[in-house]
Amino acid sequence: MTQNLSSLEIRGIRDPWVDGINNGWDVIDGATTDRHLALEADVVIIGTGAGGGVSAEILSQAGLKVIMIEAARLKSSDGFNMNEGEAYRDLYQEGATRTTRDAAISILQGRAVGGTTVVNWTSSFRTPEQTLNHWSDAFGVQGLSPDELAPWFERMEQRLKVSRWVIPPNANNAVIQRAAEKLGWHWDSIPRNVDGCWNLGYCGTGCPTNAKMSMLVTTLPEAMKAGATLVHSAEATRLLHDGQRVTAVECALLGADRQPTGHTCTVRARAVIAAGGGINTPGLLLRSRLPDPHGRIGQRTTLHVTTSSFGVYDDEIAGYYGAPQSLYSDQFTWRDGVTGKAGYKLEVMPVHPGVTSVLLDTHGQRMQEEMRELPHLSASIGMLRDGFHEDCPGGTVELRKDGTPVVDYPVNAYLMEGVRHSLLSQTEMHFAAGARKARARHSQAQYHSTWAAAREAISGYTYEAHFALMGSAHVMGGCAMGENEQLCVTDSTGRFRQLENLYVFDGSVLPTSLGVNPQLTIYSISARNASLLAEQLTSA
Repeated sequence: MTQNLSSLEIRGIRDPWVDGINNGWDVIDGATTDRHLALEADVVIIGTGAGGGVSAEILSQAGLKVIMIEAARLKSSDGFNMNEGEAYRDLYQEGATRTTRDAAISILQGRAVGGTTVVNWTSSFRTPEQTLNHWSDAFGVQGLSPDELAPWFERMEQRLKVSRWVIPPNANNAVIQRAAEKLGWHWDSIPRNVDGCWNLGYCGTGCPTNAKMSMLVTTLPEAMKAGATLVHSAEATRLLHDGQRVTAVECALLGADRQPTGHTCTVRARAVIAAGGGINTPGLLLRSRLPDPHGRIGQRTTLHVTTSSFGVYDDEIAGYYGAPQSLYSDQFTWRDGVTGKAGYKLEVMPVHPGVTSVLLDTHGQRMQEEMRELPHLSASIGMLRDGFHEDCPGGTVELRKDGTPVVDYPVNAYLMEGVRHSLLSQTEMHFAAGARKARARHSQAQYHSTWAAAREAISGYTYEAHFALMGSAHVMGGCAMGENEQLCVTDSTGRFRQLENLYVFDGSVLPTSLGVNPQLTIYSISARNASLLAEQLTSA
């Protein structure tokens, strides 16, 4: 029987933000500020996730005055209690209800000081060589070949304690190994950015032990120690510019209810870094009406569209405990070459009650029956590569009438073929691993007790939006980098082409999806580009 952690008490963990604020860190809470603010710096960074956090540390330690703007409220380990409801409300975009425009694809994306790095599942892969080579060939990306990027991978792996997870996988992840060995598929362990991990399994709700090496406990505290300023509960609404440079960043201060208080914060800086991530960064640039001669802002937004399958086993799985992702299979990632049919990576996801009850997509008596089997449930995911084939260029970030950004992501036959294939592979995997019954995540799905019956049923499902149920936890693109001016919003160093002091250092610069979980890619490319910017600003 797996140990019950529901009553576990976590004590004696030092919160770096509590200590830092007590020691004089310059933290401004927009929710409690009762006046308009006007601030100046060498660099203003909009967003504190993977790109913003890495950049803040590098630039502040170079001796530059850095101001960080973050829409979320500051919440750190003292406030993390492994409660799903609180976490989704406090630490995710739109309360974990963000979707594409037509609601066909759900999008889990962080909204926190530290961004999505606070709530991701710690998987830390280097960018595949196939992806980097494709960027060079298709978009003219320079300086980011596998050999050129390798030192930056090494730097960030050391900085964030990335290493292969050597603790035995939980039973949810072990499904991949067991099935892969039976079917002759590839499998391997996943590198994780953790230090002293307690193996609790609640990474998605904020790490209460500070073992996850997120920006919240690594780069941001070091930036603060070096003299940076954090303004949280402050949403960047637009960039003012004169056609050549950004002259100011205008922000709305937000109350604890996330609504504008009526007070503003205006920041002027020599350099402006947009680091709000895919969706929010293109949205900010669109709201600001920046020069965009080729209409590329918001284009090519990719999602790693993700499918799921469920297996129920006689033995206890307890997929709510233990490292959420520790094994993977690349058997199908490059199944038809780089630009062929949609390939997909196989991983698993934690089966916490809240998120699983949503992903099962059932209701009433059927939901009760399926949720009773939660301790014996394994949940797999197929993470599709998008953006490589001409029939799958991704979606487009647009603005709603109120100015908030949303992704319009077309679902077409090319994508649906990948969805179908991935559901078949995952369901076969569950049966090969010993599931007594399994089903795909699809509106027409029922459990089957044999692979032959499941295969026949899955092959006959309707593959259209809202029938095939899809999600995503990775948003990339919208401000593609590269030297092809017809396709790319920024150059290969992240500089916005049309304004000389605006830079984009986040996942929105990625020209395609990756084929791997994106955090290490964003860390490494941002570290490289922030270092180049630091050299430029300190030598001026």
